[in-house]
Parts: sequence; structure tokens; C-alpha cells
Amino acid sequence: MSSSVADLIDPASVAFKDVLDRLAPGDATVLITGETGTGKEVVARYLHQHSPRRDRPFLAVNCGALTESLAESELFGHEKGAFTGATSQQPGWFEAAEGGTLLLDEIGELSLPLQVKLLRVLQEREITRVGSHRAVSVDVRVIAATHVNLTGAIREKRFREDLYYRLNVAEVTLPPLRQRSQDIPLLANHFLTLYARRLGRPQLRLSEEAMAALVAWRWPGNIRELENTLHNAVLLSQQTLITADQLRLSSPVEALPQAENSLDRFLRQHLQQHSGPVYQEVMDALVRHAFEQCQHNQLQTAALLGISRNTLRTHLGHLGLIKPRRSLPTGRSSAREAAPAGERELRIGYQKFGNLGILKARQTLETLFMHQGVSVLWCEFPAGPQLLHALDNHEIDFGTTGEVPPLFAQANHSPLRYVAYEPAAPQSVALLVAADSAIQTIADLKGKRIAVNKGSNVHYLLLQILDEAGLSLDDVRIVYAPPKYPLTPSDRHAVDAWMMWDPLLSEAERERDLRVIASGTGRVNNHQFYLAHRDLIARSDDLLQTLLGALEQTGRYIDTRRDEAAALLSAELGLSHASLAHALTRRSHQTRRMDLAIVRQQQAIADRFFALGLLPRAINVRDAVTVYTSVELV
Repeated sequence: MSSSVADLIDPASVAFKDVLDRLAPGDATVLITGETGTGKEVVARYLHQHSPRRDRPFLAVNCGALTESLAESELFGHEKGAFTGATSQQPGWFEAAEGGTLLLDEIGELSLPLQVKLLRVLQEREITRVGSHRAVSVDVRVIAATHVNLTGAIREKRFREDLYYRLNVAEVTLPPLRQRSQDIPLLANHFLTLYARRLGRPQLRLSEEAMAALVAWRWPGNIRELENTLHNAVLLSQQTLITADQLRLSSPVEALPQAENSLDRFLRQHLQQHSGPVYQEVMDALVRHAFEQCQHNQLQTAALLGISRNTLRTHLGHLGLIKPRRSLPTGRSSAREAAPAGERELRIGYQKFGNLGILKARQTLETLFMHQGVSVLWCEFPAGPQLLHALDNHEIDFGTTGEVPPLFAQANHSPLRYVAYEPAAPQSVALLVAADSAIQTIADLKGKRIAVNKGSNVHYLLLQILDEAGLSLDDVRIVYAPPKYPLTPSDRHAVDAWMMWDPLLSEAERERDLRVIASGTGRVNNHQFYLAHRDLIARSDDLLQTLLGALEQTGRYIDTRRDEAAALLSAELGLSHASLAHALTRRSHQTRRMDLAIVRQQQAIADRFFALGLLPRAINVRDAVTVYTSVELV
């Protein structure tokens, strides 16, 4: 979340702030509980920033986002050769947070085996990397956060009781926003000021009716929902005075609490009438009705329930609503299961910036496929590595990313195919430092901490930058972190430099609190590639060709109407119109078919990564290329 704790805590809530101030100076593990969106990470940052560790890193890891196969490595690090793809020694989150604070968010999502390992770390204050037998001492304060009832999880054997008591040395419970109505005006004005200033509209203010509507609303999404509501109002408001209608709150305001009370009442009555466990009965009913509501579309049902498709399929198989998937030796389905007769799906992975983001915002594909029985499903990803992981696991059919992520994916036998690309845009990637940093040259990076998204496009730029100064990856400290801007004070303590790409790069340059040390110009090409799962090409080539035609049309739209395209993206991303317009001008968005010269350039990058031991095997890029002629939409 975007605010500081000082902004989130009502001045009248002195008792709560006093508790935090008493907890902050010590090293005791703190468990923060509360509904989603109540500001748990903000409280954790407050504890860190008011502790003796304030000048050391504050890192936050979402335990629910850790994949089962890599979770231990992510938390505790691994040695070179510990598993396929482990081409070098890498520290985990605990070592990266050395001397500082580590927030384990959504701690209730950790698997039981990892809970055992975490308990030992908390007891012994030492970690053991995957593939090693040597313990490494760590000096880290751990703060845990969860929105689930851990005592209930203990009863259901999903959470270890001994770990719970080790975490719960001190507990901070955040009340939902509906129980803190007196805080809403303070918070609303804070978020209004924040986004109005960021978008260059400091004169915006809320009408009395708008403020009354905010205070009356029940806020099921808590502070995060309030923040998003104000952000959206700033983006859409044409006048200086924001009215109640522009808040886009459902009407009447009382509808939500009534629905919430009826649900609570139903569950309470149901529990009173049943002496035995009702969890499975409730879950079965929930899944069954959601499946019917979505007309048996599995992806839409999973999205509605907020669970993965694999989890949904397990429920559906248990209910006998689908046939269990036949297990193969690899544990994966060899091909996508057929959609219901007369219905096809096109699942697109996208990042909001670029052609696909504009294509989604304009609803072009939905219009093209309206009468063809084709459902277009959009899945947003923060960066290329995550998108390629979804393509590899058959969660999407198509996506776009930069030069490097496809190479890592191919080296791990991903079924991807290159189908198109966009021209080079080397100025759209860069390495930045704080404006007042002592780092002036590339050589000054030696021994410094550099944040980079693991397996992302800027990996190659980092190699080129270091090579210029006669440095290697061993001469710097890599901190794997997803792209982020603006940066918090803790982010600035955690690392010394950031690898960044558009549109965040343009936003950072515009704000001028960061300084570019080296851009991609003269160092990398930074092409953008469009990638399809080979099954999409084999089964639905007509859909793919229509999609490529739509991308070509969208590219022409962006390059000829950049100001209009920037306005669309500004509403989607919440970044300034000026930054997005600048980012769009730094590259051509003309989608082009693959050609031999582009393949050779991609192969050169692959060979470099393999020679450095960053890829587990050599690859032949040409084996993954499918050539299409230019497609015109009629």
C-alpha cells in the first residue's frame, strides 16, 4: 500500500500507536492479523522504521505466491548445482534481509514441511541453503502477517501449533475499516492528496456528499479498497470537485452490509444445526454454484472463486462434475482438454503497458470474436518470467515479453513458439540509482546491491553494463525483487541500484528522485516478442492469426495516436499521462513477423547466457520459431 503508518492511524487512536511504539524497538517476533486490505504491511514497515534496524533492509515476501517447488530455495537460498537450473549460489530472503526485518506475509499459506523448517530458523537463528549441510547464522527480525484464522487452521491440521506460538510472541490485530469510520476522512484525504499530486492535479477535493458516502460505505476491501476508490476518482474526475457519483460506489450504500449480515446469519444457523464438520459441505456448495454461474467455464469459475484452475479441477472431480484428468508419466497433461462443443477459449497473458494492454482496454478482440463462440480470457502478470511460467504450465495460450525470459523458458523445455516481435527499444531499459547516491560510474557498482527481477529482460543489460567496467555478477550483490516504483525508504535501504524498464522507468525519470547510470542504448536491442503455446498453433491457428492481425492494427493505432493511447493506459496503470506518453514514444509498436536476423540476435544472447552458466543447457532458438506472414484485418 502507498501510505505511511502515520497517515493510516487516526490521531485519536493513541492506544494502538502506543502498542506499536512499545513493540518497535525490540527484536520480538510479531504476528499481525486482520482482514485483507487493512494495512498489515504498512504496520510492519512502521515497526521496522521505528526500530534500531531502520537503516538495514526491510523485505516482504508473500508466502502465498511462493511455488511449492521453489519456496525453500526462495526463503533460504540454494547452492550451485542443488537442482536443475541452479547454476550459481543464491542467497534467499533471510540472507537478503540480514540485519533488518523480514515480513512473511500470508504466513498461513506455507506448506507444512516449510513450516517445520521455518520453526527451526526462528529457534536457532540460522538457515541452511538447499543443497548444503552448513548452517549460516542470520540476524533478522521476523514479522508475520495473515488474514486467516490460524487457530482454526491448527484445528484443521493445516498449521503447526508450535510455529504459531513461536510467531505469536506479540500480536497486533488490525480492525476492519468498517469498525473505524472515524478514520475514513483522514485516509480519504491522504489518498486524494497522494494521487492528485502524482497526476499533477493538486486542486482536487471531495464534496461533502462524497465524504458522507465514503463514511457510510462498509468497505469489504478495507483500506486497499478505499485507496483504489480514490485513485479511480482522481483518474476519472473532469472537475476539481469530486462528487459522490464519481466514487462509483454501489447504490444503495446499505446493500452490502445487508448481504453480509444475511450470509453471516445463514452460516451461523447452519453451524448451530449441525453437530459435525460442515467445511466440506459449504465448499462443495460454493464450487458447484460458482461452476453453474459461470456456465461450466473452468477459468472463469476459478477467477470468481479466487483459486487456481488446478485447485478448482480437484473440487470438480470430487463432485463428479468433470472426469479426472488422466495422469501421465510427467504429471502433466500432454494437451489442453477440449472446450465444450461450440465454445473455444483464447487465454492471453499480458502486462498492462504495450500493445496487449491497449488491445484489452479497447476490447478489440472481444468485438472480433463476438459471433464466433470464442471467449477471450485475460490474465495479468507483473513481468515476463511469471508470464512464461504460466505459459509453460498451460495456464495461458499467448503472451508477450522481452528478450531474456524466453531463453530461460526454452532451456527448461517450455513448449513456447516465437510468432512475432516489435522493433528494438534499447532506451526503454536502464539501471538507476538514487539522485543523491555516491555512485557515479559503472565501476562504482562493485560490491553494491542491485535489484533485478529474476530471469527478466534486464538481466542481459546488467551483464553488458558490468562487462563494460570489467565486472561480473560475482562482483555485485544481486537482490531478486519484482519491479516497483515509487520506492519506499525501506526499498532505498535494501539496495543501491535498480534495473528498471518502461513505463516505470519513464515515471522515475520524470519524478527525478532516481538517476540513470546506464541505459540499454548501445548495449542491448530490447526487442519485444509475442509467444504462443505450440498447442494453440496446432489447434487454433485461425485464432492466432486473428490475434496477430489485431496486434498489427493496435500497433498502428499507438504509433499514430500516442496521446490517446497514453490516456487509456493512464486509467489502467495509475501512472501519469506524461510518463506514459514518453514511454510510448521510445519504441515502435509495429508488430512484425519473425525473421532470420532477429533469430540470430536472440541466439547470440542465449549463447552468452549459456557460456556464463546461467542457462542449464544450450538451446537452438530457431527450433522455437513459427513464421507468419503479415495479417490484415478486414
